[in-house]
Amino acid sequence: MVSADQNGALQTESFGLPEGPAKTFKVFPIGVVRKIRGRQEIQIFKKYLEATEGLEGFSRVIVFWWFDRNDSPDKRTVLKVHPMGDTTAPLRGVFATRSPVRPNLLGVTVCRILGIKNGTITVEAIDAFDGTPVLDIKPCSPEEEDAVGKRLG
Repeated sequence: MVSADQNGALQTESFGLPEGPAKTFKVFPIGVVRKIRGRQEIQIFKKYLEATEGLEGFSRVIVFWWFDRNDSPDKRTVLKVHPMGDTTAPLRGVFATRSPVRPNLLGVTVCRILGIKNGTITVEAIDAFDGTPVLDIKPCSPEEEDAVGKRLG
């Protein structure tokens, strides 16, 4: 289970790895998804504004976000789902789907940038809810741009 500490960091439970001692991971949201009057935006928190410098040179970004409204111990144990909730489709492992039910609730969306102004990145679309914590943003490389919209694998 993930919880937020007093600084807003998302923190996992400690767990042991076969090759070492237990570890705890903290992830700090760098912004939030906003959906306002048909606009879809990523609002970067003030302390991370400098990190957006140079982003205007890219046409797409990879946005990593947290399925914060879907976090429960029960949902984290589900390993197979019907793709797209279609019960007529055979069960498939969650790693072969885009299901929000998974062991770690990390969401990833490739977004086309429509504009950047004062720490707000306006995007064409993002499949996250208004208020969803954004964990990281990375620009798409030319190779990744070529793969956008293609089924790989």
